[in-house]
Amino acid sequence: MQRSFVVDDAKAVERVAASADRGSAGHWDELRAGLSAAQSSAGVSPLWRTFFGSLGDEGWGDLRSRHRRVQQRVREDGVTYNVYADRDQGDRPWPLELLPALISADDWARIETGVAQRARLMDRVLADIYGPQALLRDALLPASMVFAHPQYLRAAHGLWQAGQAKLHIAAFDLKRRPGGGFSVLAQRVQAPSGLGYLLQNRLIIGPMFQEQFTALRVQRLAASFRSLLAGLMRASPAGERSRIAMLTPGPRNETYFEQVFLARYLGVTLVEGSDLTVRANKLFLKTLRGLEQIHVLLRRVDEEFLDPLELRPDSALGVPGLLQALRAGELVMANPPGAGFLESPGMAAFWPAVAQRLLGEPLRLPASTSWWCGESAVWAAQRGKLADFVVAPTFPDSGFGPLVAAYLSEAQRSALAERIDADPAAYTLQARVRLGEIPVWAKGRLQPRSAVIRVFALADGAGGWRVLPGALTRVAGRDSDPEPSANTHDPWLSMQHGSASVDTWVIASGAVDPSSLLPKPLTAAELTGWHRSVSSRSAENLFWLGRYTERAENAICLVRLTLLSLHEASAPVLRLLTELLQFHGLLPAEAPSPLKAPRLFERALVQGLRTDQDKHRRVTSVAHSLRSLRACAQALRERLSPEHWQLIHELDDEFEQRLDTVLAEGLGSSRVPEVLVLLARATTHLAAITGAQTDRMTRDDGWRLLSVGRQVERLHMLSHSLARGFEARVHEADDGFELLLGLFDSVITYRAQFQGRREVLPLLHLLVLDTDNPRSLAWVARTLRDRLRKLTRRDNAWVHDLTAGLSMPDQWLLTDLASTDAGGCHSALIGALQQCSAATRGLSDEIGRQLFTHVDSPDRRVWQ
Repeated sequence: MQRSFVVDDAKAVERVAASADRGSAGHWDELRAGLSAAQSSAGVSPLWRTFFGSLGDEGWGDLRSRHRRVQQRVREDGVTYNVYADRDQGDRPWPLELLPALISADDWARIETGVAQRARLMDRVLADIYGPQALLRDALLPASMVFAHPQYLRAAHGLWQAGQAKLHIAAFDLKRRPGGGFSVLAQRVQAPSGLGYLLQNRLIIGPMFQEQFTALRVQRLAASFRSLLAGLMRASPAGERSRIAMLTPGPRNETYFEQVFLARYLGVTLVEGSDLTVRANKLFLKTLRGLEQIHVLLRRVDEEFLDPLELRPDSALGVPGLLQALRAGELVMANPPGAGFLESPGMAAFWPAVAQRLLGEPLRLPASTSWWCGESAVWAAQRGKLADFVVAPTFPDSGFGPLVAAYLSEAQRSALAERIDADPAAYTLQARVRLGEIPVWAKGRLQPRSAVIRVFALADGAGGWRVLPGALTRVAGRDSDPEPSANTHDPWLSMQHGSASVDTWVIASGAVDPSSLLPKPLTAAELTGWHRSVSSRSAENLFWLGRYTERAENAICLVRLTLLSLHEASAPVLRLLTELLQFHGLLPAEAPSPLKAPRLFERALVQGLRTDQDKHRRVTSVAHSLRSLRACAQALRERLSPEHWQLIHELDDEFEQRLDTVLAEGLGSSRVPEVLVLLARATTHLAAITGAQTDRMTRDDGWRLLSVGRQVERLHMLSHSLARGFEARVHEADDGFELLLGLFDSVITYRAQFQGRREVLPLLHLLVLDTDNPRSLAWVARTLRDRLRKLTRRDNAWVHDLTAGLSMPDQWLLTDLASTDAGGCHSALIGALQQCSAATRGLSDEIGRQLFTHVDSPDRRVWQ
């Protein structure tokens, strides 16, 4: 039974009124549902009466705690937003405010009608521009603007079948007008972002106010997403059997988190361009098991980068042949390329007449006033009024953003007018707008913040549009500049410029939709032989995630052993350590000898831990391995647990920060004790990461490949180190014997089994042949072989050929390994170890050719 709430309006109004700051004069105040004025006494709107009335005094007093829980949830979920201008700061936590935005049922009805109409209009315009072009012929749209726009793509002609929907997702940025209605600020139809963040906002804020959510009868979102997926499959040539993927630019994209989150929510595969290939006009996903056909592609890559064969030839984000797959009707794309020109602000003034021509009706949602300067009469008439406008670029990548001309000096405005004179088509004048303000809880009060609402229309595949009953609402940030300039002021509240976000609650006019995106239950037959597909890109990143984890562990171990023994070890041991450090890229070749200048050697070794090495040197630092480990993990966010990702993220940040602190004093003074503490902490962190990889990951093909990467790295490093150690005959001295055990992380194991013996036979038994020791060559090689065979069990011939040349130390004889020639050298052992190391080095390249690039493999199609 739905719980009913008794709302004491008088107390709610009194509490809110005492804690609410006055809104900006002339702006619509959502809290009071009226126009703000200096001495306004308007009461609290009915929706907010219900919200705060059901919250009660206890709930009001708990807002500070709830705000902390929201921020904690954002951090725990890893909700981030990348800022292009601040790359060195990494991913920023998603800025989410506590209180939702509330939209009444009546207001939503007007928004829903107007947004659906505009979505229909954009679809019709796209069909005309890439078809008969009647709008250009009849001068309803300026041909000079359309054809000059870099996102008008001549290659997009002929991409659609007759009668096929052109757009599948459209987004419109709305503002509340001073009179209470809504108007359109901008539209996004190329690859609209925000759906994932919209969902994440709901998942965080909804549970914080569960009683208010129920009392207000907030409409749910799942039915709209289900309609979108159903529409895409309806348009697909494979129907309900369609395989859907989402194309992402990758982890460096500003909204990568939401792409990962949205792909998970919709149950589709997240892919990058390198994951895909076009064969015979069909799009395929490269997986460990072969090629799987993709029938529907949700894209978040800008259209000019989609196909290097027909669009930008320097693109590394797209797929060669992708447009041809669209033309052949073998692929549905949401949204298809060629729609970007519709986003130009210069088009806004032309839409009313275009709507009358194509739809036979006026626009339900007006747009803010704009003037395209490419029309000479327009620019001549408005030139003297430049201070009244926001000057926006007509075309993307114009080298400037929106400028509020009123914030410019007279000289600056004159210079701007002269630039417009020189190239008027590149500029659009937009009237300055007064954005509506919504209440935001901050510092114990309700502060009014300017707001822009992004509303999404989703095609249903049957010619209709469904407007998602929610929005991505952006509000002015807490740190907004109180004295903005023309360059710092952001009139449309972009997330890139420090705006925040709020959840948006649309009040249902009828019954609340109970739909869920949970799939229908699987049957026992469907679960038989069930497996999770692993794309070749994910597979490669998992492989290198394993390699970089192992490489970082090995490098730290080698550096620690060197620093600990530098002033006490014998000359053969120091020479061996120097050789190993240089072989693994941890020490430059020109570093001084530890025998002649130990302090200078020490300094070179410690400074070699940094990432920022001289590019001309072959130095691969510990910090570089940790940064590469993080990059692989970033590309695998959808597969890693939040704890696993957090461990890797913290290790990379902490290591570089602490290392910089250690080296900041004394012009590079090594400060060895502090460095050893830092390396010990990193070792502990890596042990936790290894635990997460071993016990917290599903042991599917992806995990097996991660393990293969670790074993490849370990087998190569250990076999090479042991061979060089026996060549240098360091085992004959106590410190050399101890060094070999240390490199294999087997000192304690050896002492427990063989006490104080310094004998070659037990040493080789433990380090080479003991299959109970996970650091022995026999255990590593056997694990590597077994994981490869299980990983590629569908291609037995290839894996047999691959592993045939792999050395198997568990088949070696101890007596042969321990034998020496006339000079006392263990030639048989050294030869076997060198062969093992060489075979392992070639294994990585062969794995890449077969499993990652598919360039040498037959056309193995497992899904069509």
